[in-house]
Amino acid sequence: MASDQISIRARTIAIVGAGPSGVIAAKYLRAEQAFDKIVLFEQRSRPGGIWNYTGDQRDENLFSIPQTNPHQGHQQPEWVPVPSPPSADHVPNGDIDTDGPQKTPSFLSPMYEKLETNIPRGLMGFQDLCWPPESQLFPTHETVSKYIEDYSADVQDLVQYETQVTNVVPVDAINPTGAWTVTTLNLRTNTSTSSSFDAVIVANGHFIVPYIPDIPGIREWNEQYPGRITHSKYFRRPSEYKGKKVIVVGNSASGSDISAQIAPHCSTTTPLLWSTRSQSLFSQTHSDAPGTRNQRREVPQITRFLPSSSFYRGVQFADGTIESPIDAVVFATGYFYSLPFLSHLKPSLITDGTHVEHTYKHIFYSPRPTLSFLALNQRVIPFPLAEAQAAVVSRVLSGRLALPSLPTLTDWEATYTKQNEISDPRNFHLLPFPRDAEYINEMAGWALSAERRDGLANEGQGKKPPVWGQWEFWCRERFPAIRRAFGAVGEARRG
Repeated sequence: MASDQISIRARTIAIVGAGPSGVIAAKYLRAEQAFDKIVLFEQRSRPGGIWNYTGDQRDENLFSIPQTNPHQGHQQPEWVPVPSPPSADHVPNGDIDTDGPQKTPSFLSPMYEKLETNIPRGLMGFQDLCWPPESQLFPTHETVSKYIEDYSADVQDLVQYETQVTNVVPVDAINPTGAWTVTTLNLRTNTSTSSSFDAVIVANGHFIVPYIPDIPGIREWNEQYPGRITHSKYFRRPSEYKGKKVIVVGNSASGSDISAQIAPHCSTTTPLLWSTRSQSLFSQTHSDAPGTRNQRREVPQITRFLPSSSFYRGVQFADGTIESPIDAVVFATGYFYSLPFLSHLKPSLITDGTHVEHTYKHIFYSPRPTLSFLALNQRVIPFPLAEAQAAVVSRVLSGRLALPSLPTLTDWEATYTKQNEISDPRNFHLLPFPRDAEYINEMAGWALSAERRDGLANEGQGKKPPVWGQWEFWCRERFPAIRRAFGAVGEARRG
């Protein structure tokens, strides 16, 4: 090892979140056989993260119109009846009161009733767990939730449920490889606890704080016509828009799918208006059944809301056209990166919320690399990407893989931005194909370069990360076309 490289040997690890990435991290860490303590802190009462469908729960403390602030604080739970008797593994410390109606903290999820993945199951799965044979080619959210739950079964002993991480700060302000004080809140007892960990892995996702742009007139329009503007996070079912004149804003996967779902329910005289800034990669990739294309019309971006009486519930588009009266506007405009439990860290990880700042390879916090992140990237296949990243992180924290020098870590963001000609910080974590596939293999190659250690699986290499070959590249390049064919068969696709 070069003298200026950074070697870390952690003994205790905290993982924030027991969704798919957090569970992946726990599995790769455990496979290293090098840690005295691994704890996953999960604010929900079960694994799966945002894949836990929250039904008609709509209200939360993170929503406003417009919503342009990434610093909204911690997501607050709603205490709801337990949908089914929790298993012993999911009862936090056995302290649920069995004498009265059982309640559980529910954190609003962006899952909607008829959500299907936009990634085929063979590409998106964990490498050591097959999908149920009866699963759709593009699984429903119920199938994915159960799949994650099954995958997490052998790390349930590491999870502390109903526990929200509220603050993470360095123990030593100077040591770049020092420990962290992690403060958590037991949501059931409302008691806080602080503990020290050698390293922290953040796996809480980035679909929490919604973004709604501050378009001229939107505040006044919303005040005059309350309840008509919403975000895709709060969309649940298309039938709620029956007979209405609807605009869906955003050309991402959710914007495409939600607009296609709502379109057949809209006003019989006006097609759904799909407002996009550019051609969507996902045009007609989701629920478009034969004969429904004319029910959805693409329009330019909204430039102004018109609350005046001359245009009752009016909206103006970039080409100057005006539509009124509008019954509902759904913004599928994405989310901010938000890390309220790291808000005291300097230099700051979050400023404008467009990306997580001061990272190395999108994983390590460059000034203090004992803090790391999984699956920050977008336009990727998240499960295998998180596996490849977790393989790197686990080997670094066990001391089998060294990091480059601190100057190299801290210079990476600027170098990466320049090399990839990133002018808009919102694009910093984007890895559109083939960059995502190449990144998975880059991380896998880095992990597999770690020194071997006696007693580990695979002749001392440890748990192997996914490595993409010809089929994965082929499928990844073509999955939008595969999704179009899947959606085109209508209800028959469920078979």
